[in-house]
Amino acid sequence: MARTATNDARKQDTREKIALGGLIVKAGLRYEKRAVLLGALIELAQRLKVDEEERKRLRTRGAEAFAHDGD
Repeated sequence: MARTATNDARKQDTREKIALGGLIVKAGLRYEKRAVLLGALIELAQRLKVDEEERKRLRTRGAEAFAHDGD
C-alpha cells in the first residue's frame, strides 16, 4: 500500500513539473538559459511577497494569456 502511495505521489510530482515547464514554453522562454529563468523566478517570488498589486496585475495578464489559448 505504501508503495502505491509513493508511486502516485511521484506521478503527481512529475505531472506538476511538466505543467510548469509548459508555462515556460507558453511565455516564450523555451530557449532562455536556465540560470536566467531561475534568477527571474527568484526575483519574482521576492517581489510578490511584498507587492500584492503586482500579484494582481500579473494574475490578470496570465488569465488573459490563457483565455487566448484558442486563438
